[in-house]
Amino acid sequence: MEIFISNTGSNPIYQQIYEQLRNAILSGTLKEGDLLPSIRGLAKDLRISVITTKRAYDELEKAGYIHTVAGKGCYVAPKNTEQVRAEHCRRIEEHLRVVLRLAPACGISSEEITALIHKLQKEEQGCPTPSK
Repeated sequence: MEIFISNTGSNPIYQQIYEQLRNAILSGTLKEGDLLPSIRGLAKDLRISVITTKRAYDELEKAGYIHTVAGKGCYVAPKNTEQVRAEHCRRIEEHLRVVLRLAPACGISSEEITALIHKLQKEEQGCPTPSK
């Protein structure tokens, strides 16, 4: 897994690392028990401070995404299904807030948004939708 750092972005580097590793864990790219790169190794690869990498790993551990085994490294922790669900719900809410801010400018009602969501759900489930 590659981690990309933006020096021009508004997010601190440790947060960029945290978010990319968290997203990889939530998406299943990194699976339970997978060994993460060492703190020093990742810092060297990214050409950043070990302190920055350690902070990202500490935040991941505090949030329950990884656990550290002394002398062995950091591993992806078993998924806490409630934690994963809560994180996904939070992300969905963020996206829906964007939709709700954009809808009035386009003249789209809440009923039309609901209908669009139902249509997209059917498409995702492989059910063809009748054409108008």
